[in-house]
Amino acid sequence: MLDVTKVPSPCYVMEEDLLRKNLNLIKSVAGKAGVEIILAFKAFAMWKSFPIFREYISHTTASSVYEARLAFEEFGSPAHTYSPAYTEADFPEYLKYSSHITFNSLSQYERFYPAAKASARPVSCGIRVNPEYSEVEVELYNPCAPGTRFGVTADLLPDRLPEGIEGFHCHCHCESSSYELERTLKHIEEKFSPWFPQLKWLNLGGGHLMTRKDYDIEHLVGLLQGLRSRYPHLRIILEPGSAFAWQTGPLIASVVDIVESRGIRTAILDVSFTCHMPDCLEMPYQPAVRGAESLPADAVKTARKEEHIYRLGGNSCLSGDYMGSWKFDHELQIGERIVFEDMIHYTIVKTTMFNGIRHPSIALCHSNGELEIYRTFRYEDYRDRMC
Repeated sequence: MLDVTKVPSPCYVMEEDLLRKNLNLIKSVAGKAGVEIILAFKAFAMWKSFPIFREYISHTTASSVYEARLAFEEFGSPAHTYSPAYTEADFPEYLKYSSHITFNSLSQYERFYPAAKASARPVSCGIRVNPEYSEVEVELYNPCAPGTRFGVTADLLPDRLPEGIEGFHCHCHCESSSYELERTLKHIEEKFSPWFPQLKWLNLGGGHLMTRKDYDIEHLVGLLQGLRSRYPHLRIILEPGSAFAWQTGPLIASVVDIVESRGIRTAILDVSFTCHMPDCLEMPYQPAVRGAESLPADAVKTARKEEHIYRLGGNSCLSGDYMGSWKFDHELQIGERIVFEDMIHYTIVKTTMFNGIRHPSIALCHSNGELEIYRTFRYEDYRDRMC
């Protein structure tokens, strides 16, 4: 059990037992369904924990040269790589670190396939396709929104695929259920199944939140088994990110000050929403805080002092670096720990050093309760990024 009082503040802490619980479930789904599930670095790339991951999965997915290199050097296997646009300068590096490369457009494929074909390392090439269907409501996260820059629509594909295209990649989900996948598959098959006989693999992308408590695992397994039975020659790949690190640990912060303006009380913390929890502002959503009740955001405006309702404020100079409201069962005190739940996925990979604010440390709480500090950030980390 993690003792938050013994964790340096601020700090992201991943808990090994919770991680292994997710990994066991994901491995079980892959085995029952006969598919491969790989880790998407865009959601989680804490490479010092990769020895644990390698006990359960064999590959990862990358969207940049740095991610592909991380896969090759630290995970120990070449990446399944997709980028919206490759460049002449970077493509040789992608070839060096990738086993699969997906192109976002036919023009990118035509430009770079000759190099892939001539590569000393065998590379399986694919095209990202757009089924023009997604149930993602927040447009910032909807890869199939009208006018999207992602993927090729069915009307633009020739009857006979160009030489070397061995797979289709399709990404339509964000923290989605198996029932959304079921409806999406109908659109994918309706639009793209005529080309399936020409393919070797089909990558269904990420956003499959199979480790969420209410996710219907048996329904997912049945869907994937059915897909494989219809197209037995296709290797089916899923590449979730959040599902691996979902609810595997908190961000631990401390109260630095408490200010009041027009009856609104704000507890200012030693972390920042904009720097350390950006999805809270982008998505937006109000995260769970341990020991506090989450209320509608405007509840703090009419709260009585004795109700112990606070906004939580970040320590950057951005005016909007705050969220609220949370109800505590006591008066908050300077130095008190505030624990933001489920802060491992899509946080560490998206943090910034805006304002030069101290970056939270990164740690792993082992199964025996031992806390291993993976990284503590220093002034030099900020300085070296600014030069």
